[in-house]
Amino acid sequence: GRQFYQSQPYLHVITSIAWSPNGSFFAVGAFNMLRLCEKTGCARGREHTRSGSVMHIAWTSDGTQLVGAGGNGTVLSAQLVERTLEWGTLEATLSGPHQIIIRDLATQSPDRTCAEEKLDFARDRVIEMALGYNHLVVATSSQCYIYSTDNFNTPYIFDSPDTVSLVVLGDTHFLILSPQSGLAVYSYEGRKLSQPRYPGLRAEFLSALLVALSPDILAVVDVVNRRRVHLFDISTGKAVVNHISSSSTQKNNNPGYVEHKGDVAQIALNQISTVDGFFERQLIIIDTSNEMHVYRIGKGTIGSYKLITQVDTAAWNDSSDMLAAIADGRLVIWTYPQIAWTDRDLLAQTQYIKDVANEFGKLSSIVNFRGSRIVVRRADGALVTTNISPYAGLLYTYTSRARWEEALKLCRWCQETQCWAALAGMAVNASNLDAAEAAFAALNHADKLEYLQYIKDKVFSQQAKNAEMALFKRQPEEAERIFLEGSPPLLYRAIKMNIKLFRWERALELAVKHKSHIDTVLAYRAKYLERFEKQESDPRFKQLSATVSWEWEQVKAKKDLEKQEEAERAGVSFFAGSNSSHK
Repeated sequence: GRQFYQSQPYLHVITSIAWSPNGSFFAVGAFNMLRLCEKTGCARGREHTRSGSVMHIAWTSDGTQLVGAGGNGTVLSAQLVERTLEWGTLEATLSGPHQIIIRDLATQSPDRTCAEEKLDFARDRVIEMALGYNHLVVATSSQCYIYSTDNFNTPYIFDSPDTVSLVVLGDTHFLILSPQSGLAVYSYEGRKLSQPRYPGLRAEFLSALLVALSPDILAVVDVVNRRRVHLFDISTGKAVVNHISSSSTQKNNNPGYVEHKGDVAQIALNQISTVDGFFERQLIIIDTSNEMHVYRIGKGTIGSYKLITQVDTAAWNDSSDMLAAIADGRLVIWTYPQIAWTDRDLLAQTQYIKDVANEFGKLSSIVNFRGSRIVVRRADGALVTTNISPYAGLLYTYTSRARWEEALKLCRWCQETQCWAALAGMAVNASNLDAAEAAFAALNHADKLEYLQYIKDKVFSQQAKNAEMALFKRQPEEAERIFLEGSPPLLYRAIKMNIKLFRWERALELAVKHKSHIDTVLAYRAKYLERFEKQESDPRFKQLSATVSWEWEQVKAKKDLEKQEEAERAGVSFFAGSNSSHK
């Protein structure tokens, strides 16, 4: 309900106003005036008419034309033109209802002229177009044209069944939204990949802010229940099942969607593909309270995390997992937001923060975030460009190719805390202990450094190392699962982990279930109570203590035997009574 725009008074009273069907523009009529405005309120065009007061305005269903009824009996007709899109050095301009002009700004000559190419559509008028990912997709009233930016002479063409209201481009495919047919995903060869649907789909109310496309997942906000975001597999069009939980404390029992705590205003998906589990899909949600949450979509049940409040706009980087947002007059860039699930203590150290209140103004929106350049549209319609440090982008290039030595050299050369923090999170997720050690040492996190050294030197098998890394990332349930899924399971380590976390009931439950190490749990429980001078109050521990006897020598012998067997399977030697080993 907050006001975000108010125009200056016009010379004459406003007699009509009408939104375009897709909500991107609205037209204003007054005495001898017709004005076109963006949804933010900034004017994009003004026409002086001789119609008297424009009493009524109506748009066509495709949002490309409008008509107005003049007070002196005239009828006005208008067509939207001069829409401009940019991608890299290319600029596409809708110069007329049937023509698009492509300019390559890299070929600009001293007299400020550029190489041009004209695309004519004699059969139908252009309704919608999108430029990006080295492709131009143009939708007319009856067909869709797919151009490669390398060659505009031979497009792929297929018939469009209905009026297209939105085109969203991705790296390998694109989405077409039609109020009549709903959602459809196509490849850049014109082949339909899928047509996602869900009960109650109201495609006519969807906009670019309520749809997000990634290489493998499509996210769509439910316009009936604005707290729900549906997730679809791109290749099949089916709902993504058992891949997400809606909060850090409660699992999602309704697969196929995310249930947010408030009404959703904007969503976006990161564009980096998963490589050996290193990168995972992430969804950001900006709700109507201007809070931004990030959700992790992948295997397991990992929930959401609130990144920041008072957010106006946000966007993912096109070639990395960096995230940019404008919040409370500041531009905030997270070099590695996924670290929220790895080590939240480092999240603040991954941020670049820049005061942009005077530069961007209020209610600005991020148009794109490519490489190290961010393009922002101010509330008055002006485009403003700002740049960030390029080193974080280079860091992604090295780590995605497992070139960890070069990543370390880059961080040592630039000496940016944001890069070191990002490298620490990346190395932990990739289980590269050497790179993680160097990063945490540079950040002066001695406690984490010591734990990583413990994993390297005193944990024998790869299974146990993986479990310890999951515990390092504060995922005890995942660590326990890894300990127990092996053959044979590392039961002692799973029980000892729960004991260290003071999860006594779970430790005893595992011991009773596997009929082993019950005396171990009772021994450590007795030691714990003795140290804190407490009496046993748990009925189950009381019952077992009366029937099961234990001695520390037996407990230690059993522990050493299990560790010795683990070390032998890993091909190392274990010395009983110590935690040392050697090849």
